[in-house]
Amino acid sequence: MQSILELRHLRTLVAIRDAGSLTRAAERLHLTQSALSHQLRQLEEHYAMPLFARKSAPLKLTPAGDKLVALADSVLPHIAGTERDIAKLREGEAGSLRIAVECHTCFDWLMPAMDTFRGRWPEVELDIVSGFHADPVGLLHDDRADLAIVSDTDAEARISYAPLFSYDMVALLAHEHPLAAKPWLDAADFADETLITYPVPDEMLDLVRQVLKPAGVNPKRRTTELTVAMLQLVASRRGIAALPRWSVQHYLDRGYIAAKPITAQGLTARLFAAMPQDRADAAYLRDFVDIVREVSAAELPGIQLTL
Repeated sequence: MQSILELRHLRTLVAIRDAGSLTRAAERLHLTQSALSHQLRQLEEHYAMPLFARKSAPLKLTPAGDKLVALADSVLPHIAGTERDIAKLREGEAGSLRIAVECHTCFDWLMPAMDTFRGRWPEVELDIVSGFHADPVGLLHDDRADLAIVSDTDAEARISYAPLFSYDMVALLAHEHPLAAKPWLDAADFADETLITYPVPDEMLDLVRQVLKPAGVNPKRRTTELTVAMLQLVASRRGIAALPRWSVQHYLDRGYIAAKPITAQGLTARLFAAMPQDRADAAYLRDFVDIVREVSAAELPGIQLTL
């Protein structure tokens, strides 16, 4: 039997297995859902067998699907490793990757991504630029960092941006707070509250930049450097906060605090990797961006990979 298998088919099967749904798999692969469904249907028609149990949630592999995904798990890492080896021959194995961050919650996924990167690029000097930075892109211009994790892009010259993922920001309240009875919070709901945030400029706070400022709402403020301290203040009715859902899911599961969508449509935030334009094509920088996306998709609940 002549095989129709291509690398794209193997990547599609792995993405469906890992994502648990066609929709999320299509997002990871930057495909439309119809294009992904076409690939899957083509394979199933060729083998005359289903590869996933359609009525299960998440989607479950059939025995035939198991066989093909096992092949993918065996083949794809070898291909990726060979391409890295070729890139090392072309560009050299050594370099530096100094990472600057502007988000206090980044370390939930950044540390596992760095661990994976070390295994793939042991000769690259990997480091985090110490401390929180209000202007991490400025560190790129000053050659004090090689990659910055930022929440917005700018059309400035000499900087290249790679999208990482998008996620829901949620309002956090004590369970007994009167606003906890609402299905979501609008800008006006924050007006008479104390907003607890990290000590960062307003332009770095998605809630302020996207919701409160356009509505002319400027609530009282209280700041803290620590996420756990912020949640303790919320639970003690000292104010309300807004954080990524994935960063507080553990506390929500334990019933420590309550979470509400921000606006009826929800509040979506995004993260990007910023790199000097003249170095953005370096193989190890591109691979680090891919690792961040892979690790985040596997580890963080509710995120979506973005183009």
